[in-house]
Amino acid sequence: MKRFLILCALISISVFSFSQNKYTISGRINDEAGEDLIGATIYIENLKTGSVTNVYGFYSITLPKGIYQVVYSYMGYELQTKEITLNKNLSLNVILTETTKTIEEVVVTAERKNENVVKTEMSTTKLLAREIKRIPALMGEVDIIKAIQLLPGIQATGEGFSGFNVRGGSPDQNLILFDEATVYNASHLMGFFSVFNNDAIKDVKLYKGDIPAQYGGRLSSLLDIRMKEGNQKKLQATGGLGTVSSRLTLEGPIIEDKWSVLVSGRRTYVDLMLLLSSEDAVKSNKLYFYDLNLKTNYKISDKDRIFVSGYLGRDVFKFGDMFGFDWGNNTLTTRWNHLFTEKLFSNFSFIYTRYDYKMESGTDASGFMWTSNLEDYKLKADFNYYPNPDNTIKFGLEAIHHHFNPGFARGTGDSTAAYNSLKMPESNALEYAVYLSNEHKLTKKLTVNYGLRGSLFLNMGEATVYNFDDSYQKIDSTTYSSWDIFNTFYGLEPRLSLNYSLNQKSSIKASYSRTKQYVHLASNSTAGSPLDVWLPSSPNIDPQVANQAAIGYFRNFFNNEYETSVEVYYKDMNNQIDFKDHAELMLNPELEGEFRVGDAWSYGAEFFIRKQQGKLTGWISYTLSKAERKIPEINSGKVYSSSFDRPHNIAIVGSYDLGKRWIISATWVYATGSPVTFPTGRYEQGNMIVPIYSDRNSYRMPDYHRMDLSITLKGKDKPNKRLKSELNVSIYNLYNRHNAWMIYFGQDEDDPTVTTAETVYVFPFIPSLTWNFYF
Repeated sequence: MKRFLILCALISISVFSFSQNKYTISGRINDEAGEDLIGATIYIENLKTGSVTNVYGFYSITLPKGIYQVVYSYMGYELQTKEITLNKNLSLNVILTETTKTIEEVVVTAERKNENVVKTEMSTTKLLAREIKRIPALMGEVDIIKAIQLLPGIQATGEGFSGFNVRGGSPDQNLILFDEATVYNASHLMGFFSVFNNDAIKDVKLYKGDIPAQYGGRLSSLLDIRMKEGNQKKLQATGGLGTVSSRLTLEGPIIEDKWSVLVSGRRTYVDLMLLLSSEDAVKSNKLYFYDLNLKTNYKISDKDRIFVSGYLGRDVFKFGDMFGFDWGNNTLTTRWNHLFTEKLFSNFSFIYTRYDYKMESGTDASGFMWTSNLEDYKLKADFNYYPNPDNTIKFGLEAIHHHFNPGFARGTGDSTAAYNSLKMPESNALEYAVYLSNEHKLTKKLTVNYGLRGSLFLNMGEATVYNFDDSYQKIDSTTYSSWDIFNTFYGLEPRLSLNYSLNQKSSIKASYSRTKQYVHLASNSTAGSPLDVWLPSSPNIDPQVANQAAIGYFRNFFNNEYETSVEVYYKDMNNQIDFKDHAELMLNPELEGEFRVGDAWSYGAEFFIRKQQGKLTGWISYTLSKAERKIPEINSGKVYSSSFDRPHNIAIVGSYDLGKRWIISATWVYATGSPVTFPTGRYEQGNMIVPIYSDRNSYRMPDYHRMDLSITLKGKDKPNKRLKSELNVSIYNLYNRHNAWMIYFGQDEDDPTVTTAETVYVFPFIPSLTWNFYF
């Protein structure tokens, strides 16, 4: 409480020290289709100061009475300069027009040219959907997650997988928000594709550190993905036919400039090809996934606007009548923007999230079914206050109700007596948070962003809690009735970042953040799987805590055409979860007894060069890092490499416009092999051969490298032609590198006393063809 009061006092001094009798210019900045422009710049020529729009395209700036030249800009769009006589509060909405170059000819960004230098944010990268679209894709499926795996500090969880690790953290330490709704499993097809349809996406922003105070609940990163709002001017369609899937997005106004809607769908059709088989057993198999995105927004007045968006996605595997498996995500986000005054912007949200899976096996006579689900209900209020050009204050609160159903299995056949039903304990929890932060321009050269987040987590009945002794042996269990609060965690999470501007081309930045995580993923796979189980913190599991500090140098060259940065970081993590050797994670009611807890740390340096202008665009990233763990009950208490420790990671991404119709893009990646535990010996017991394993993660998989290539041919651009199209050819793993997916140890067929090792690889040289269209 003392820290919170000190922060409030500091903000109050900074606000009220600004002289009174000022007037405010406020409004929204949109493109010609009515889409909000996130991060558009408002610059006051006379005062050499300005502001930027928030995630809803809103801006507000307070100035003394006078006449001003106000410049509105958004890279890739025409500048607009307006002369404004400010003698009263003024509401001014602005529509920016794209430059004469089409968006296909140059990759644009939502930021001013030196934004990476002047903003206080560090350890943050922003990508636009049109930029992601240029990156070569596995089987032609443009993938947001695979695009961010190419950034410094980010590593793929495995060959072809859409999971990712950030600065030595585990996959469950990444908070993935889709229109502010949490996505607990962001993968399709066992992790090879992500759930995000790029045609429906407007903006992607990744925080590897320096996470804003309004966000919490995860240790390592925040991936904030925003859907398009829907064209408010005219009907527009975007789609494509690919090697494994087809997609279609429709958007347009119901009432022009007032009410718009967007509908986007995607489905694979491998199962439709199976119908061509002459064998009934093959025809009855099913293998597909689908996504459906819906969004509408309605402008009630200049001060009120409502958004409703949702996502529905599912994977379905069915192998005849013997085995079936499906899983998916559902999200619903409803938001109300309200402008209390010209300086105070608010957003109120209700958000629902559900992740579930079901597995069935057996025949009518003898079978079983396993189900599991996780649900969140969230209420959230966020406020942006713009008291003066030197301060931008954000504050708010949220409440979440978590419901965890880890698993229930039962017999489904006629002979169900042969099966006993097995139910893991369900649990409930309440999570609350409040936050306050201020971006404060102390001088022309120094800007500081300071904030504090307070969080509270309550375990709540109906629940059954198993009690364990110091040897993790179950003693007994305790049952709690509905709504009984039986355990509490709380904590403060300070956030601090600063930017010292050396000049218009370079700056030094530093940041510190503390984060807490109250929900945990029970998985002994580095890549994750649909059968993973999420569990809350409890009397047996303390919240995870991380403290991260970073410092960096940012420098632009050649009139801001090239962006460069070097960041070094250190992250200390407590109450880290690992599992005992040979842990039983599947349908284990006493799962918490399999956990082992200790400390982890990671540190490294990230180098980044990026070019976003001209015919040649792309970036080069290199990460040098180390990630280690120490858990008393694992590896005899000795320090061991984290499963996510890959010291060297390189990514080269390039795209070149060959004239008006041809685009060629390529990527090359290299990474040190992942740590792994291998058998180092063996002994015989009876007729069985028992392996002897090495220390935890004391070996490594072979180093990983791969090149991808894509070539795009755009259709001829004729006057008055509404339908436009392009043909894309992508090649995954261009030089057919056999990257190890797993290494399998077994007995030699001819001599059982000899142990053999076989490398399994998944993706050879894979070409794909996609036809994209839009009108």
